[in-house]
Amino acid sequence: MAKVWVLQHSPTGGLGAIAAALESAALTWNYVRAVDGQPVPADMKDADGLIVLGGVEAVYQLDRYPYLRAEIALIENALKAGRPVLGVCLGSQLLATALGANVRRAAHKEIGWHPVRLRPEAKDDRLLQGLPGEFVTGHWHSDIFDLPAGAVPLASSELTELQAFRYGDNAWGLLFHAEITQQAIAAWVAEFGEALKRAGIDGEEIVASAPRHLSSLSGIANTIFSRWAAPIQET
Repeated sequence: MAKVWVLQHSPTGGLGAIAAALESAALTWNYVRAVDGQPVPADMKDADGLIVLGGVEAVYQLDRYPYLRAEIALIENALKAGRPVLGVCLGSQLLATALGANVRRAAHKEIGWHPVRLRPEAKDDRLLQGLPGEFVTGHWHSDIFDLPAGAVPLASSELTELQAFRYGDNAWGLLFHAEITQQAIAAWVAEFGEALKRAGIDGEEIVASAPRHLSSLSGIANTIFSRWAAPIQET
């Protein structure tokens, strides 16, 4: 049975909706928690795909988070080996870094439920083609990145010019959180509630409005992640 490595940076930052897509594709997965001292695999020999999830770390603070160097090296190995890669939020920033792009602090935090707009290039993208041109999804980031050389821009939002990109035929970076669940968003708001208040963001409203947004986002998320997972079992 094909297996996927999942780099996890927070106990509350799990696969979410991605898990169902992996299960439907008959894939197994192993969480790797370098933040807790678990060693990052040196290469992709024991896995057929790589998912890199979100977290509070910043990729330009490698001295503070030294394990990110090993994660970036694993991403580079996955790209070289032609393994499918999916980076979400911090994961997309790590993917962009592995591809030589600049990651930096954004002018404004983007947290809560906000629309993303698909770019024309998304019409030919294996994961995003056929989806609504605009949909509301979860956001929780303070950093943004430039488009890596050779990558294809796929989506944007009002605050962030680049919300998603594809590199080659099997690597995607999604800054937004299509995988988010009610349980996860409630846990994030509980953990970072005071910081949200200082930023003038209503965490309680984010949690209260989650069911309405998730009802439409769930189908979109299933499409995106099922399309990512489907070819892995075939390899």
